[in-house]
Amino acid sequence: MEVLELQNKTHDETRQGEAFAPFTNEVNSFKKHFYIESYGCAMNFSDSEIVASILNEQGFGATTNVENADLIFLNTCSIREKAEQTVRKRLTEFRKIKESKPQMLVGVLGCMAERLKAKLLEEEKLVDIVVGPDAYRSLPNLIEEAEGGQKAVNVLLSREETYADISPIRLNSNGVSAFVSITRGCNNMCSFCVVPFTRGRERSRDANSIVAEAKDLFEKGYREVTLLGQNVDSYHFIDEAKDEVVTFANLLEKVALISPLLRVRFSTSHPKDITDEVLYTMAKYHNICKYIHLPLQSGNTRVLQLMNRTYTREWYLAKVDRIKEIMPECGISADIIAGFCSETEEEHQDTLSAMEYSKYDYSYMFFYSERPGTLAERRYKDDIPEEVKKRRLAEIVALQNRLSYESNLQDIGKTFEVLIEGESKKSGNDWKGRNSRNKVIVFAKENYNLKPGDYVHVKVNECTQGTLLGEIAAVDSPLSIVNSKL
Repeated sequence: MEVLELQNKTHDETRQGEAFAPFTNEVNSFKKHFYIESYGCAMNFSDSEIVASILNEQGFGATTNVENADLIFLNTCSIREKAEQTVRKRLTEFRKIKESKPQMLVGVLGCMAERLKAKLLEEEKLVDIVVGPDAYRSLPNLIEEAEGGQKAVNVLLSREETYADISPIRLNSNGVSAFVSITRGCNNMCSFCVVPFTRGRERSRDANSIVAEAKDLFEKGYREVTLLGQNVDSYHFIDEAKDEVVTFANLLEKVALISPLLRVRFSTSHPKDITDEVLYTMAKYHNICKYIHLPLQSGNTRVLQLMNRTYTREWYLAKVDRIKEIMPECGISADIIAGFCSETEEEHQDTLSAMEYSKYDYSYMFFYSERPGTLAERRYKDDIPEEVKKRRLAEIVALQNRLSYESNLQDIGKTFEVLIEGESKKSGNDWKGRNSRNKVIVFAKENYNLKPGDYVHVKVNECTQGTLLGEIAAVDSPLSIVNSKL
């Protein structure tokens, strides 16, 4: 599992905006209401949309006011200890609400639920329901048990569950961009990562259901989908009805062909699995965004071997070269861990030099946090002092800040096609969107009759470390966009 949390991301205006998000679609026609917060990676946000759909079918409407909820769920992350501490703190904040409303149920979903299982019920007395990522279909029965006064737990992992037949209810939607899950679980046993133990073995979703969901989103007015998986490049589906093997490159093409007006993104790629076929497919289609999240983790081969990343420093940098060779303007971002077990100062410098070489547009950066049950916890000593980890992380962040700023400076004077996602957080007079390279661009609305979901061409006049600032150069009609992408 590659880290996709928002901490230490170098954008001024992030897409999700917060480390968690509540369900924001208020429905008043239901007798019972639920409130859900999601933490961590994009997959958790996607899973919360599945949970919302299941709850909706059971007669629960959504509320944005936690005090009005009959049912509260926290969809949790276990990637780092800090993520779990955040959830525990949030649970204590719910305690007063439950004291005044004892019939209210509190549930914990996701990776933390899977990792701690029934232990959560012992440690957090107000928790009534604990549900792992593969057990969301059992929620109706678990809620019934909890309403009857029983503590309810289902954390069973599955080798088949993909939730392919469930139509997600879009949470925190801007009406423009949406997540579409294509795989679940992970077979890459990175020594630092708990995800294979919390989300189970990798399995690929039916390609036909993925294309159908993306097409339905487009017909409902969405103009961008992000295909999600712990490792999207290992996607592999056998369509027996069509006698067809669908690889990730094939799937990308199928989704891109829905319409030239539908942008396609994906996350996350494992460096060992991304192929030339994927890169050439990206280059072929204008509406497949030219951006790849390619986790590095460490720039030193010995440390990479301890992490069980199954590639070397040289192999990774050669992959960066190949991406740039096929798509010279492709944006690249990374995950980076500072202070992994036994990492020396020289090996830390190797990470910095790998960053310099790759020239990432931005990165997700963390210091190593030992997770119980992982291979690293069993095999290696967490022997780097915390102050050293923090100092190395600060050096990584400082370097990335410079690289991000230098990358943005190179875009001044250029004009980019931008998909408008909504208003800028800082001013209602400005629009915010992203270009193909996943860079955030803010520009004045001026007197144009535009709305989220429209495409415009924006000339960049200045920049900050995390954001491009510009002005509208041209407004495109849907027809001109289609013609330009054919």
